[in-house]
Amino acid sequence: MVAARVDGPAQLHGRTEMSAEDRDIAGEYVLGTLPHADRIAFSARLKTDPALQSLVADWEARLADLNDEYAPAEAPDLLPAIEARLFPKPARRWPLWLGGLIAAAAVMVGALYLPPILSPDVPTVIARLGEPDAALRFEALHDGEALIVQRVAGAAPPSDRAHEAWLIAPGAAPVSLGLIGAEPLRVPYPDPPQGWTIAVSLEPAGGSPVGAPTGPVLAAGEINL
Repeated sequence: MVAARVDGPAQLHGRTEMSAEDRDIAGEYVLGTLPHADRIAFSARLKTDPALQSLVADWEARLADLNDEYAPAEAPDLLPAIEARLFPKPARRWPLWLGGLIAAAAVMVGALYLPPILSPDVPTVIARLGEPDAALRFEALHDGEALIVQRVAGAAPPSDRAHEAWLIAPGAAPVSLGLIGAEPLRVPYPDPPQGWTIAVSLEPAGGSPVGAPTGPVLAAGEINL
């Protein structure tokens, strides 16, 4: 743990110095050694506490020289990997001219042999999130083009909170699908992955600030096609 002790009263940017524990935690926050849960809690305090912001700024100034020992490094580009997980490439398609010919033939055969009235595609339930008798439940559906996540029982969250949906591959970190509002959440997804998990957590309004669930998981279910 980083410890920077100052004996006796001191002033920090015009305000009385905070507790020794806050000084230590601020140092760990700047160094990036705080455990994940502690970092989230500290970040929440930091947004509204000017004295804590000054304390962090002071640590950053003290530790700035440490960066001189290391060459700059670019952050990894994670977006392609996330997009590949969320939107798998569709199966190889026929050439346009051959696809058109096959489609025309199928229409002709259908006109001859199929009933004149065909029912439209109806979204299929692929995962049920929450126990059948739970007060708050969600469903995930697929309509051939998109994943649809909707609340089917229970109330909407308070105005300062949101329901956020997550897609979780086996052994992988959750990936946000978006927020579930008054209308169902719809995410383009041509081929829902069998065995993956969809979960819903309670997050601040606007969604998780860290790209991972920070609040309690309210419901979860496995995709079963």
